[in-house]
Amino acid sequence: MISKRFKNTYFLLVFTLFFSFISCGQNKQQNIATNNAPVSKNTSEKIETGAHQTQLYVNLLKNKNIAVVANQTSVIFKSKDNNYTHLIDSLLKLNINVKKVFSPEHGFRGEADASEAIENGIDKKTGLPIVSLYGKNKKPTAAQLEKIDLVVFDIQDVGVRFYTYISTLHYVMEACAELGIEVMVMDRPNPNGHYIDGPTLEKQHQSFVGMHEVPLVYGMTIGEYAQMINGEGWLKNKVKCKLTVIPLKNYTHQSFYHLPIRPSPNLPNDKAINLYPSLGFFEGTIINAGRGTENQFQQYGAPFFPKSDFSYTPQPNFGSKYPKHEGKICYGVNLQNEERLSNVSIKWLLDAYNKTPKTEAFFGSTFTIHVGNEILQQQLIEGKSAKEIQDSWQPKIEDFKKIRSHYLLYK
Repeated sequence: MISKRFKNTYFLLVFTLFFSFISCGQNKQQNIATNNAPVSKNTSEKIETGAHQTQLYVNLLKNKNIAVVANQTSVIFKSKDNNYTHLIDSLLKLNINVKKVFSPEHGFRGEADASEAIENGIDKKTGLPIVSLYGKNKKPTAAQLEKIDLVVFDIQDVGVRFYTYISTLHYVMEACAELGIEVMVMDRPNPNGHYIDGPTLEKQHQSFVGMHEVPLVYGMTIGEYAQMINGEGWLKNKVKCKLTVIPLKNYTHQSFYHLPIRPSPNLPNDKAINLYPSLGFFEGTIINAGRGTENQFQQYGAPFFPKSDFSYTPQPNFGSKYPKHEGKICYGVNLQNEERLSNVSIKWLLDAYNKTPKTEAFFGSTFTIHVGNEILQQQLIEGKSAKEIQDSWQPKIEDFKKIRSHYLLYK
């Protein structure tokens, strides 16, 4: 017998099985680093995103006033070339009544710095109003959702707790639940979906860069995560959102997925995305993690590190107008040739902490916010080993895995 709690998950699994017999065409996607199409591990079948499978959702959108939460990653790739159509353009071509666009951190075109204010505006191509969901207006207001029947959410996530797109998802679901508006999540692969690791957020340290008590890397697609937000009662006053997830095709959590478009300005390629959970700790420290170079989140350094063969000089560039240690030679470590990680590595944070002179303030004001607890900072100060730190994460990770298991749509 299927409980009410998991009825939607069951329906989606049956729904996916039924449509697996329908040919949707093959979408050849452009890899960041190469021209290889993303494929499921150990198969030759190409992964199809939720947005690509228009036959699963177009009838659910007809005759409704639609708002779309989107950015530069919200695209549908064509079947025979590397060109793509933005989801909004596709919906308009299908005569779907799109009324408004909501944009997350980095903006609708994905060009703004981290923490940079995003202004409301008008999309030049379609004339649609764009409402920013970053800065003071993180949650859509009732006025902004007036006369909207359904909100489509289609943004590429990278599966890391302090990556703010899941926080935007939370607020969109919450606002819609309070107003009785439907939400449809177009699922996309998680490039860090093959493992679960890192420190777990403690409730007293909730913020926009960490809203839920989950490990740093949680091993779920954004569609699965939406179901967990709903099912665990994480929305304000435990309201429930009327949620539909358009599932992926040919995807498992072990699938190796090349993101065809950078999900934000400082994640330029697969290597950066894979290293991001481990190097993201540096965001709350004095250490530069490659911002202001072309190798963001693939290296780290500082001017006060011991001189070494590897060095770089951060300069303002796309996505980083004011990088740490701008114009100064930073000595450090190049990680571009590291093997693909299946865990959060703490060794680089330990290395940087030990190389930083006591005269320098290693921890910044946002370190605890990024980590999600005060424990890691104390462990570093006490000189704990990498193994001791990583072992301390495991009990809460195991607890989380039990919760996670109820909401999975893929193996």
